[in-house]
Amino acid sequence: MRISGFAAVFGDDIDTDVIFPARYLAVLDPVEQGRHLFETLGPGVLQSVKQAGVVVGGWNFGCGSSREHAVTAMLGAGVRLVVACSFSRIFFRNAINNGLPVVMCPEILPGAENGTAIEADLAGGSLRAGDRALRFSPLPAELLRILQAGGLWASAGHAATGSAR
Repeated sequence: MRISGFAAVFGDDIDTDVIFPARYLAVLDPVEQGRHLFETLGPGVLQSVKQAGVVVGGWNFGCGSSREHAVTAMLGAGVRLVVACSFSRIFFRNAINNGLPVVMCPEILPGAENGTAIEADLAGGSLRAGDRALRFSPLPAELLRILQAGGLWASAGHAATGSAR
């Protein structure tokens, strides 16, 4: 499974309230959620994320609340991949469960800047960030199957609803 795009770069400790503000928790449609992605960081951030398609984060990306909205909002905004130095465990699992590919690559920062071309081979454990070739632990076959199916619910043979479950 290969994914490519351009980087929208964030720092360390980006929590779920920054990713998706709590005041919108009643919004369940991922596309509508996506309109509020990174809203607290200013009006231009969402547009740069949509154009980039790949979110690059530092250490402890997705910390804070265990809400799935942070993941489904990214999907609704068209994010195809999140690469970070490390993830909160619950964010990582929510991402896989909802079909959002995530890769842990401690060497991604420093070096990646907004607009850096990113290409990841999830099964092979290779990542190209601009002119840098990086390695990460490949995702296990079970997780790849879930991602290829579009999430855990879809991989279990159920029709995806497109909303947090």
